Amino acid sequence: MAESTPLLSDCDKPADPKPLPRSLDETIERCIGGFGWFQIFQAILVSFAWVFDAQQTFISVFTDAEPSWHCTDESVCDKSSNICQLPKDSWTWDRPAHTSIISEWGHECSTSFITGLPASSFFMGCLFGGLVLATLADSTLGRKNMLLFSCLMMSFSSIFTVFSPNIWIYSALRFINGFGRATVGTCALVLSTELVGKRWRGQAGVIGFFCFTLGFLSLPVMAYVNRGSSWRSLYLWISVPTILYCILVHFLVHESPRWLFVKGRKEEAVTTLKSMAQTASALTMSFSNVLIEQDSASGNDNVDIYSSIKIMLNKRWAGQRLAAVMVAGFGIGMVYYGMPLGLGNLSVNLYLGVTLNALSELPASLITFFLIGKINRKDSLLGFTILSGVCSVMCVVMGRVWPSLQIAMELISFFSACTAFNMALIYTLELFPTCVRNSAISMVRQALVLGGVFSPLLVAAGRKNNLISFGVFGMAIGICALPVIGLPETRGGTICDTMDEEEHKQNEKAAAAIPTLA
Repeated sequence: MAESTPLLSDCDKPADPKPLPRSLDETIERCIGGFGWFQIFQAILVSFAWVFDAQQTFISVFTDAEPSWHCTDESVCDKSSNICQLPKDSWTWDRPAHTSIISEWGHECSTSFITGLPASSFFMGCLFGGLVLATLADSTLGRKNMLLFSCLMMSFSSIFTVFSPNIWIYSALRFINGFGRATVGTCALVLSTELVGKRWRGQAGVIGFFCFTLGFLSLPVMAYVNRGSSWRSLYLWISVPTILYCILVHFLVHESPRWLFVKGRKEEAVTTLKSMAQTASALTMSFSNVLIEQDSASGNDNVDIYSSIKIMLNKRWAGQRLAAVMVAGFGIGMVYYGMPLGLGNLSVNLYLGVTLNALSELPASLITFFLIGKINRKDSLLGFTILSGVCSVMCVVMGRVWPSLQIAMELISFFSACTAFNMALIYTLELFPTCVRNSAISMVRQALVLGGVFSPLLVAAGRKNNLISFGVFGMAIGICALPVIGLPETRGGTICDTMDEEEHKQNEKAAAAIPTLA
């Protein structure tokens, strides 16, 4: 088994008794300073993509909602009447018809399949986009270019959505939008965390979760401000700023030096690290001893766009890890994407309910940020998924026994799912080496989205019986998290760059756990 490849010479720091760094992770940790000003700026700017990611994910809660209505002829109409059985001239919408696609295109009496098609199309687009684009950030495009491509595709598809003439074109554009959005969060997370050492890796990743919360919170504000305007204006509000953001990323963000090195572009990696060092610390760096040799396994890790997934499946330990976190992600996704969609089934104002759900993401991000260095990844993931499952089932119980506490149980369940969502991504990026890390996180996010695909169906079925929606949510997230029990703990560990390096580290741990025979 080859040892870790030496990368860069030591810092020109006098009287430093420490040995030369042996890996890229150690070089970043020791020479760049872990989390300097450059890394802070880079992490914040890159992570801001999560704002637009959240807006695109949950915008249908408002644009696709069925508006409220009132009677104009009380002799044949009352509020408890079925709107589809009333004469057209006996009722009217409370607001202009163009505030929602349902009222503008007259789908108030259409089947749940048609009214739910745009949201389902978006999640299906996310699913297919993740499968097609999952490994491009690892193989050919890199983290930065993949982030730019995804954001631009997401933005332009939103602009075209403004001109949709009917629900079918609208659904097709939502599919394209989801296709482009699929890798935004993944690339932002990986790019921001690959620039820092292990001490600050978790905190750098959590910045993205804060930005996602900010994007989620901005939606009810924008929707309320535009409550009398066309739903099309809401898409313009979230698409145009994304284009401006892409311009900033193009000029101000560097590519991941880890990815550049793994791809054999060592000169670019060294140049990037030098620029980071000049900004991040006062140390004078000396990169005169960059070794050209690279471990033979790392040179073949990405021969085509799908080889990253093939490599993980060919390694038994990697396949087991990927399967476990994907199953857990499926259960988390059902609750995470399903809870906001199910707010219409509860007795709560839609704007208030979405705002409270968005606010519950804030403490989830704070807990992850401040405790990420102190809590075990595996135990935390299991604990929050179980808590979310229990509270989701309690939503059904409270709805029949104590309805006023139903929204409280929903918020606790969603908060726990948000924290589990954050922990699952942090845990995944530490479980896999650099050469396949982006692909691994992409597959976990696909599992999360797959759970989101089933959520609208359960929410629609649960309009008459919450046991079908919230009850299934609770059982799913609890049961799906069980495979995580067999995974190793990663807190405080050093992330590896190649598959062989990770396998060698695990073999050393296994050997150390075996008692020495006398």
